[in-house]
Amino acid sequence: MFKKLLLAATVLALPVAAQAAELPARIKSRGAIIAAIVPNYPPLEMRDPQTNQLTGFDVELGNALAEKLGVKMQWQETSFDQMLASVRTGRVDIILSGMSDLKSRQETATFIDYLRSGSQFFTQASRAAEFPNAEALCGKRVGASRRTALPNDIKGFSDANCVAKGKPAIEYVPTEGSADARTQLRQGRIDAAMQGGETLPYIMGLEPNTYAPVGEPVRYTLMGIATGKEETQLQQALAEGLRGLMADGTYAKLAEKWQLSPSKIPEVQINGGE
Repeated sequence: MFKKLLLAATVLALPVAAQAAELPARIKSRGAIIAAIVPNYPPLEMRDPQTNQLTGFDVELGNALAEKLGVKMQWQETSFDQMLASVRTGRVDIILSGMSDLKSRQETATFIDYLRSGSQFFTQASRAAEFPNAEALCGKRVGASRRTALPNDIKGFSDANCVAKGKPAIEYVPTEGSADARTQLRQGRIDAAMQGGETLPYIMGLEPNTYAPVGEPVRYTLMGIATGKEETQLQQALAEGLRGLMADGTYAKLAEKWQLSPSKIPEVQINGGE
């Protein structure tokens, strides 16, 4: 499915490459791109516990992208619930915060895709033997951030692999983000959790012998930089800037630094999500 998605998105991306990048006049005169971020999704975005400064793959990529385009990145923290409204109404220029590019979101924004994400079940390392595969989660309590597409991924998997086979459905437990899901998992309030698989190697490195993946990702999506739908000039500039970061090796170096190399995509895509 991902190959089909990639081919379709490549066609959409072709016209963008035909023009030189130039930011809209309002951004050039301001000297900064205003980007919405929620720093609670390591290693993409977080606050350094020592300095309290924003850090992570998205932060470093965004700063490098702004520099490539001759401006600075001005990060504006907001709630996940308000992100799309903020870009739609022009309170921010972009969203760069690990947001999945979904068809439903393309009704509100245009996405310049830069990373692949997989919806991954995981459990406590001490219980890994109980769940040799994802089907073993049928009838169990599984948590995930209520503000994301993950609850739908859990339901889709449960309907196809539990209910349709006469097994009890997975009981979805809403959480206030991926950190809350991990807390509930450690406390034994849920049996497993789901988050983007690209984040798990980093989390498992921070908390050794705490978590274990269950099966393979149940669905792959693309993550993108979101802009207003009518912001074609900004979209072209961002896409060309990202291509430049891929060409000069910055993208690959940052992905390696933040343990995200398996999540890289080979080329910039526009609205490639499904």
